Amino acid sequence: MLFSQLSLPAPLQQALEALAFSEATQIQAEAIPLVLSGVDLMASAQTGTGKTAAFALPILAKLMGLAQAEGSDKQPRALVLVPTRELALQVHQGISDFARFTSLSAGLVYGGVSIEAQCQQLAAGVDLIVATPGRLLDLHRRGAAKLDGVAQLVFDEADRMLDMGFADEIAELMALLPSERQTLLFSATLDDKVLALSHRWLKQPKRIAVSPQNSASQDVEQRVYAVDSERKFALLSHLINKGDWQRVLVFSRKKVAADKLAARLCEQGIMAKAFHGDLGQGAREQVLADFRRGEIKVLVATDVAARGIDIESLDYVVNYELPYVAQDYVHRIGRTGRAGKQGVAVTLYCEEDALLLEEIEALLDKRLPQQWLPGFEPDLTKADPNPRRNGKAAQKRRAKRRGQGGRR
Repeated sequence: MLFSQLSLPAPLQQALEALAFSEATQIQAEAIPLVLSGVDLMASAQTGTGKTAAFALPILAKLMGLAQAEGSDKQPRALVLVPTRELALQVHQGISDFARFTSLSAGLVYGGVSIEAQCQQLAAGVDLIVATPGRLLDLHRRGAAKLDGVAQLVFDEADRMLDMGFADEIAELMALLPSERQTLLFSATLDDKVLALSHRWLKQPKRIAVSPQNSASQDVEQRVYAVDSERKFALLSHLINKGDWQRVLVFSRKKVAADKLAARLCEQGIMAKAFHGDLGQGAREQVLADFRRGEIKVLVATDVAARGIDIESLDYVVNYELPYVAQDYVHRIGRTGRAGKQGVAVTLYCEEDALLLEEIEALLDKRLPQQWLPGFEPDLTKADPNPRRNGKAAQKRRAKRRGQGGRR
């Protein structure tokens, strides 16, 4: 379904167009009409399915109506609770991007930074607050956070919030909110704790379950080139130049790495730019426009920044680094091979990525055979004679890295 088919106000449609978001994901297509209708909602959805837009867009639409009806009254009417600082930053950025052509403002509240600055921010008046539970309670105790006007509440990543021990803080916050409100719960899993939370705080919620899309398009040719880590950049440059690749989306795990890789490509005469969350909205739009016009040959992006962008006729996707989350691999390579067109997804694989590749193959339920490119063969004498197994310790290390999404 196209966003233009959803009942969203013109300023939000304008923002979606500016962001190059044209087609709604499954959860967006299902959730947006329900949220607009005013019902409570419980949605099971993984990170990367577009859930932020699924609740942010209809909430902003409803806030626009309230702002027009109530004039200059400026107090929080919506609250988004998140478990971590990193997610708070990510969600706030997304909401700000969607609201850029409206008069609405969103406050950002999390611990570990000056509480005075956040008090001033809320005192200036905001329509919506994105917050971690503990810091929001601190602000309320100081009299800085007014919550009695909240008409819409979102639990984002509710399972993670409960796993981190926020049950008491949530209960305390719920006592401060109006009983007449719309409550939306988004969670990767719907375990007993999440269901108990839903039964306590949601009223006859509608339910949505979005299964992870763990299959790659048949129109995408997947190649895995084994190469030593120190020769990875040389191989990438060779592939782009030798194949005369004209429009390439390269994925890096972190923003700093994306900046460095783009700079190195430029030094080799390959026009490239980084695309990540540290760029301002205007800069991101300019980079995308340059890429679409062909003025930039390579776009080096992080997973978070690339979600939701729509680039037509994208022939090549390169995993310069494999993602820590196997599902992100499917999202990455899904950028090519669209609308019946053929695409190529290339992974530059190093020995230290063995466990990540194993998880991707398990998700896809297929082997991704490694191949060597003449002149770039890996040095097998460097191979670990005792390769690490994919045990619980290794899985915990990767799980920790997955929680560092705010650095991407």
